Amino acid sequence: MNKIMIIYASLTGNTEEMAELIAEGVRSTGAVAELKAVEDCNAVDLRKYDAFLLGAYTWGDGELPDEFHDFLEEMEEIDWKGARTALFGSGDTSYRLYCGALDELELRMKKLGVEVVQESLKVEYGPNQEEQELCREFGRSFADHLHVQS
Repeated sequence: MNKIMIIYASLTGNTEEMAELIAEGVRSTGAVAELKAVEDCNAVDLRKYDAFLLGAYTWGDGELPDEFHDFLEEMEEIDWKGARTALFGSGDTSYRLYCGALDELELRMKKLGVEVVQESLKVEYGPNQEEQELCREFGRSFADHLHVQS
């Protein structure tokens, strides 16, 4: 049984809602999903899990939330060989870079040697009913991918 940590930053609750729905999808496969706000997590804790998911809202004109900066600095001190992740988050299409924080996270993960195993899930504002199911499917797909790779 895979253990997956879901780390997120949420300002308005939209990305937190996505994290909870993704966790439902992960759990529906029989895998274990734990959720933590990024400010309540140490990067070294991620190595205790088979994989992790990162969720972030996009701040300003495509920037990562401030909550992620210290966490990412901690990540730079760790060997990520064999680590797997996927990214999710909320944004606003009225900005030049829609969900730009996810693009930045993906670049950072790849630079650290973390394998990004599926395309990022991007939602405008909070997930509507259809997007809620997409969040669950995102979690199921991630957990299924890990099971196949194990």
